[in-house]
Amino acid sequence: MIRVALKGLAGRKLRAVLTAVAIVLGVAMISGTYVLTDTIKSAFSTVFTQVYKHTDAIVTGKSALGNNRNNNGLPPSFPETLLGKVRNLPGVEEATGGISDLAHLVGRDGKVIASGGAPGLAFSVHPHGDQRFNPLELVSGTWPVGPHEVAIDANTASKKDYKLGDSIGVIARGPEQTFRISGIVKIGGVSSLGGATMAILDFPTAQKLFRKEGRLDSISVAAKPGVKPQELVKEIQPLLPPTAQVRTGQAQAKQATKDTNGFLSIFQDFLLAFAGVALFVGSFVIANTLSITIAQRTRELATLRTLGATRRQVRNSVLLEAFVIGALASLAGLFLGLALAKGLNAVFVSLGIDLPQASTVFATRTIVVSMLVGTGITLLASLRPAIRATRVPPISAVREGAVLPPGRFARFGPHAALLTIAAATALMLVGLLVGGLTTAQRLLSIGVGAAGVFLGVAMLAKTLVPPLARVLGWPAAKTGGAAGELARGNAMRNPARTASTASALMIGLALVTLVSVLAAGLKTRFESAVNSVFNADYALTATDNFSPISIASSEALTRVPGVQVVSGVRAGQGKAFGKDIGVTGVDGNVSKVITVDWQDGSQAVPGELGHDGAFVSKDFATKHHLAVGDTVAVETPGGKTVDFVVKAVFSPPKGGSPYGDVTISSTRFDSLYENPQNVYSFVRMAGGVTPANTARLTAALQPFPDAKIQTETQFKRNQERGIDMLLNLLYVLLSLSIIVSLFGIVNTLVLTVFERTRELGMLRAVGMTRRQVRWMIRDESVITALIGSALGIPVGVVLALMVGYAIKYPAFTVPWGTLVVFVIAAVVAGLIAAIFPARRAGRLNVLEALQYE
Repeated sequence: MIRVALKGLAGRKLRAVLTAVAIVLGVAMISGTYVLTDTIKSAFSTVFTQVYKHTDAIVTGKSALGNNRNNNGLPPSFPETLLGKVRNLPGVEEATGGISDLAHLVGRDGKVIASGGAPGLAFSVHPHGDQRFNPLELVSGTWPVGPHEVAIDANTASKKDYKLGDSIGVIARGPEQTFRISGIVKIGGVSSLGGATMAILDFPTAQKLFRKEGRLDSISVAAKPGVKPQELVKEIQPLLPPTAQVRTGQAQAKQATKDTNGFLSIFQDFLLAFAGVALFVGSFVIANTLSITIAQRTRELATLRTLGATRRQVRNSVLLEAFVIGALASLAGLFLGLALAKGLNAVFVSLGIDLPQASTVFATRTIVVSMLVGTGITLLASLRPAIRATRVPPISAVREGAVLPPGRFARFGPHAALLTIAAATALMLVGLLVGGLTTAQRLLSIGVGAAGVFLGVAMLAKTLVPPLARVLGWPAAKTGGAAGELARGNAMRNPARTASTASALMIGLALVTLVSVLAAGLKTRFESAVNSVFNADYALTATDNFSPISIASSEALTRVPGVQVVSGVRAGQGKAFGKDIGVTGVDGNVSKVITVDWQDGSQAVPGELGHDGAFVSKDFATKHHLAVGDTVAVETPGGKTVDFVVKAVFSPPKGGSPYGDVTISSTRFDSLYENPQNVYSFVRMAGGVTPANTARLTAALQPFPDAKIQTETQFKRNQERGIDMLLNLLYVLLSLSIIVSLFGIVNTLVLTVFERTRELGMLRAVGMTRRQVRWMIRDESVITALIGSALGIPVGVVLALMVGYAIKYPAFTVPWGTLVVFVIAAVVAGLIAAIFPARRAGRLNVLEALQYE
């Protein structure tokens, strides 16, 4: 039987290839995800290992809130006097202080050199000292000396065509400053730091530029011979203030790698989820394809039974075919993943997500998981067809047109489908609503529940196909004549087959619809929130729309003629009642540009906060039973705990609040938070929004290329770009499952062309033209695609409604225009899927077709 199965597989190469495509694409996504994320992890690990290569111990800043949470993502600095104390320790041979911060390079066009959200890194260097702690290598030139020199990274120099001696801008805490490029550097071991740029300054210049005179961000320490790094750490520990911590160089590299790997693991799981979706869709394609081929091989299987083959042997022969297809497809997908990894990286770069790269990592785990998952999914998908094959009676070998008998439980199909949908919905609701679950348990419950919903709808689709095909096929029957009428009849002829084919497309369209509906709701509520609170003429934000900007940029606008109000909002992290909270700082005149509803208080409150006043959000006040006059203790990243008197409670708009849980005066905020910056500022001008006012404000911002001025409409549109970017990324990733489903349609049509060869020959013999045959296949494909959209889009809307309700989503908005586009895309997809089968059907030789068995 093994030989028979393999020979039969070799004789059906096209069918085997079409079956394998779904697994190839799904496994390629798994392999590509692992290769990409493993390569990025390797790059980060190499960077951190290189950075701390010659460091026995490293002292760094530490946020009192843990995990270095701060208003700008940087840990607080500590006093420079600590350096002298460390140097005097008996186990220390050498110690050097350093500054590490964020600063953007500015190109010749006056714009910030940046790729998406990649950071602009800045480091200090001691040009005349021992460079043992310096992880950078000079590619050319010299280390910067004095207040007018800078070294930049080789990647930026190459991309932007900068050479030694050229001038380049650097912007940090205040206006742009111009420096001469003295050197070009790189970190060894990696080909790229992604979109990040580097500005290297001498130590005194870095301290001055970042306003850290008398402060340090790190101290690198080398131990005397015979002193172990762990012993050195124990010596240093008693000297440290609350805002500093010490680790061995090796431990710091591991911790930094762990921190980045935590993000990358989430990123990896995110991509693997889409690979799982593609494989889930692929399982429908495989099961459908094998079911069709088994139905077409009824006489062949019956002949084997007549010759003595047992049910078990027939079943195993089908499973063997599936195993071979799955193994070969998984192997092809494994290596296709290498190319897909580069494609995924290109997609992320185009969306502004540019991460460091090193040499490609092709781990053993990638090979094992890809092969096991691909082969396993294929075998699981083939179980039902394999069991179905065992029901072929030997007598079918002598019957013309014999078909497989229905199963014993076939009549219970609709009831089982409804029960599956109900159970899956309940499981989703458990994950969405029940408290006390871990994130992993919640995601697993939602994921399995969603898969169950899709499976239940797919089971029910067999019952829904005839009426859907009758309605959706009406235009084809009306305009396509006999070919259109036959196409509609073909779609209804075998409801189970059409349902299985359409279900694959249904899943992809349902997920795309889910994402679109949630995104539309988010946009609607955000716009509503902005409309309700925006009481200014202009908004000042970073050029990338989300980074904080220097307070100096807001101050520059106050000197523009016609400006009446400029008010900024700072943001930082804090802790109150043992929980992390958002803390904002506002100017006293903020109520003139931002309007919120006050539950207890008035628009005058921001101007009355003083040194110890605060106003809180309604939810925060309710949760902690706060009222006006009560005191709330807030801990800051610097380790200070400050008591604030609640002077008002505000009701934030549902689409997003301009303020955090606790809001204090900007003056007090600046005294508590290191490097205070504005998230955004709002401007009111005499005459409102006019071209002249816009030009004056833009001119005032010339020294601040990291900031831009916007009208209310522009502000809303630019803030929504982040949503659009995520939406586009999800569309790209979900497109893989839709491509798999298209191959499912191609599979079904090609196999039905084989199955109906004699029928097509008869149609040609009675006068149907080649063109009519092609149109019949195309119409059948389009009807199947429309059935998939008729099932998928409503399921996606319902899932979005459930998810939105469970997470108290601020709005439920159905994007009708987008859904119409999805339907049109389904029609186009159906036409594309029909190209090859329609050509094959149209080119059949009439006489050969009439003789085909």
